[in-house]
Amino acid sequence: MSSEGGISSPTATTTSATAAAAASMSQLQSSFNPSPALKRALPPTVAEEHEPPYLDVLLAGGMGGTIADFIMHSVDTVKTRLQGQPTANPPKYNNMFHAYSTILREEGVSRGLYSGLAPAMTGSLPGTTLYFGTYEYTKRTLTAAGCPDTLAHLAGGSIGDFFASFIYVPSEVLKTRMQLQGRYNNPSFISGYNYKNTWHALQMIVKYDGVAALYQGYRATLMRDVPFSALQFAFYEKFKVEARKWEARPDGHMSLHIETACGAVAGGLAGFLTTPLDVMKTLLQTQVKKPSSSTTSIATGTVVASNQKYYVGIWDGLKWNLKHHGVIGGLFRGVGPRVFWTSLQSAIMFVFYEQAIHLQENMRHFGHYPYASS
Repeated sequence: MSSEGGISSPTATTTSATAAAAASMSQLQSSFNPSPALKRALPPTVAEEHEPPYLDVLLAGGMGGTIADFIMHSVDTVKTRLQGQPTANPPKYNNMFHAYSTILREEGVSRGLYSGLAPAMTGSLPGTTLYFGTYEYTKRTLTAAGCPDTLAHLAGGSIGDFFASFIYVPSEVLKTRMQLQGRYNNPSFISGYNYKNTWHALQMIVKYDGVAALYQGYRATLMRDVPFSALQFAFYEKFKVEARKWEARPDGHMSLHIETACGAVAGGLAGFLTTPLDVMKTLLQTQVKKPSSSTTSIATGTVVASNQKYYVGIWDGLKWNLKHHGVIGGLFRGVGPRVFWTSLQSAIMFVFYEQAIHLQENMRHFGHYPYASS
């Protein structure tokens, strides 16, 4: 609408300016809106964040867990020796560093610090693969059903470890006995075992103690690992969420040092809280079968000390160690190397897991993944 002098009214001018501004903003927004081709050229976390496929989880979990177990095996051997050494005054190993240097000097690397590596790796790869896959499936299922995140993480870690235990517990029994023994005819440490190698240990255990002996201390292992795994994943998932908020990176990922710290603190806290159960797991899995007479057959590859305490169960062992050795010397025996081991193992495992997930995600996104395309 115009006036007689040909000058536009204020209402018309405002309407035209508003329409022009809206058109300009629409054009500007469309120019900055990434096209499908541009989205494919960007990392997937920038274009769209989603849950990784289960295949990626299985491969990343198996690789991360196995690499971490391999790197930290020597520290696990030291922890096993500290927890399973015969009662003596003074003890053979005083602390973690003394045990590490003593084993290295007297027994070497492959037959000392890395004894039991073969059964450890045999159980680690399939065990951690199943562990991560079950955890991720349980977590997603419960979260989709409306379960709180913390409960979903606790349940996922517990259920994942339960299913994986059928694989890793037999290898854990073999590994622990070989770690405690060291090399064949070891003059430096009296463990109660004298196996030539892993295959000989498996044969002797099955022949004289039965297949069930491969699951010796199974309940103690579950009582240690189920709460440990639940706490470890719950802590890590919580720390990861808070770290992403704190860093606020554009890609939504954590920086490497923050990722490492989250994994280390999560594993260290979980390891510390479950140390008494770890002590009993080691003692139950490594104790020699109670003899029926005073004579002991050398053919079994075992030697029984006359003053050795035989534990009939988890609670019996916890009460006996608390009464005779106290809290630190009994229930938290070897807590230093255990927390050190669980911290570093957890950090290495989660870092390799996250990096493998990102690598597979980028490879699939850019069409370089051998199993599927984006």
